[in-house]
Amino acid sequence: MRGHDMQGAELSPLTTPVKAQESSGASSLPYYNVDAAGATTGRSWIKQLLPALGSAFVASVAYVDPGNFATNIQAGSNYGFTLLWVILMANLMAMLFQTLSAKLGIATGKNLPEVIAEQFPPWLVYIMWFVAEVAAIATDVAEFIGAAIAFKLLFSITLAWGAIITAVMTLGLLYVHQSRVHIFEVIIFVLVSVIVVSYIVETAMQPSIDWNQVAKHTFVPQFVDTNSIVLSVGIVGATVMPHVIYLHSALTQSRFVVSEDGDVIFPPLRYEVVGIVIALGIAGLVNMSMLIMAASTFNTSGHTDINSIENAYLTLEPLLGKAASYVFAIGLLASGISSSAVGTLAGQVIMGGFVKFHINVWIRRVVTLVPSMAIIFSGADPTQALVISQVVLSFCIPFALVPLAMFASREDIMGKWKSSGLMQGITAMLCLIIISLNFYLILAAICGWN
Repeated sequence: MRGHDMQGAELSPLTTPVKAQESSGASSLPYYNVDAAGATTGRSWIKQLLPALGSAFVASVAYVDPGNFATNIQAGSNYGFTLLWVILMANLMAMLFQTLSAKLGIATGKNLPEVIAEQFPPWLVYIMWFVAEVAAIATDVAEFIGAAIAFKLLFSITLAWGAIITAVMTLGLLYVHQSRVHIFEVIIFVLVSVIVVSYIVETAMQPSIDWNQVAKHTFVPQFVDTNSIVLSVGIVGATVMPHVIYLHSALTQSRFVVSEDGDVIFPPLRYEVVGIVIALGIAGLVNMSMLIMAASTFNTSGHTDINSIENAYLTLEPLLGKAASYVFAIGLLASGISSSAVGTLAGQVIMGGFVKFHINVWIRRVVTLVPSMAIIFSGADPTQALVISQVVLSFCIPFALVPLAMFASREDIMGKWKSSGLMQGITAMLCLIIISLNFYLILAAICGWN
């Protein structure tokens, strides 16, 4: 069997070939498949880029979810522009790990949970599955509550009614995904566009922004106190999302095909990289805009205690006008609805890959609503729940990143798609940074450092 692509990659030893137009279906998700005739140099670059952009934008939704709103607003309100560098660092890390995830899916024909299940002993697989499910639940809490808050703010309804409407809309999106994957991705793209436009408008509404300070704090690392470290861990948790690292490999795992004469045809990896850089680059700019808006609007006016999305909405109106608060809520709504649907898809991949157990996507969606509904109906502070969920996610990140980095460096798994020595060093360093931040956070909590 001969392997072909425009980069000379060979079929990975783990790859389970699929015939052209035939998905492995291992994770119960409809996948894009390149066609054997089109996956050649004769195919236009736009047609080769579009599938990569589709999966990248689906993944990027997780990087502009309501958890980002909560952590970025708190960071900007409390510390001004100081933590902008954390967003930049986290976004670059996300680009790297999403690329590795996409490459793993293409090279092996399997998603990350499936490879973990094959390579690790059963007891460790079950532990990692449990952590992944915790991450999925924490993600869903942030996304669902964020959308419910947006409905409450926009239409002056109770949070409970906002939650019910959110549930109906996310179920509708899941229905679209089950029947029309391409339409689902178009809807996701539109919702991401709404978020982007919202923050372009919010930034334009700022009376003055100290761009010198923005530039300085984007590139100069600095912590102020222990709470700034906690928020930084939350920002990392809201930016480098474990559930979409699992999901991205599933979205690309059927990208190679086997033609009728037995040739294995891979899509060029460069299109995946370009798609990820575009989608996550936009997400990163949106996150930075959130923090800049909070710093310019709240911190500079003395409102340094904005610690909830609702307070941010209410404070925006007297400072920038009613239009600004509405734009903010519309962006939050688009974020919550889109990311909640994507989170459910990731949950399917996690369960199917780790333990080979599949449940109906509708049942899973209903079950995962329970924690969010419990928080809403218990009267707990929803924004604080959002921030806590991001810190929980940050603790879950190493369980996705470390095995991904390990597998990406192994030739017996990746073939010639394995990471170079330099890339292995970079990924190891980034994993160490994340683990160190989490370890410091634990020590700070135990020792009461300020």
